Amino acid sequence: MKTILTIAILSFSVTVALAQPETDAIKQTVSNLFIAMKTGDSALLRSCFTDTAILQTILVQDHQTIIRNETVTQFAHTVSRLPKGAADERIVFGNIQQEASLATVWAPYRFYFQNIFSHCGVDHFVLIKSENKWKIQYLIDTRRKTDCDAP
Repeated sequence: MKTILTIAILSFSVTVALAQPETDAIKQTVSNLFIAMKTGDSALLRSCFTDTAILQTILVQDHQTIIRNETVTQFAHTVSRLPKGAADERIVFGNIQQEASLATVWAPYRFYFQNIFSHCGVDHFVLIKSENKWKIQYLIDTRRKTDCDAP
């Protein structure tokens, strides 16, 4: 019994140790996106996404749910025109799941524009690993101005 427990603990420890570098790499890709936004670096921003990435925002206007689409090119253009330091999205890494070349990240955030609170919500990322690099394939977020302490 003791041997089985020891083997189970060691197996779990090895699995966790092997998963940590992947989790760190996934977090780094997501973090690079926000570094690019804050610094106005459109090249870094583009490097975070696959060539076929989809970006969407869920908005509620007049009690209607609206989904707004944006291309990486449009997003990069917008970011490149902002003053450096103006766009500051502060996330908290929530649930990160990964299996083989697929990962998801749930990240509540608060967005500040020129150091003034603008809105909050949740970013949901789907990443894929290709050529040994994690890239964002899909990003959808929510946006609201109230209840920002709610999950």
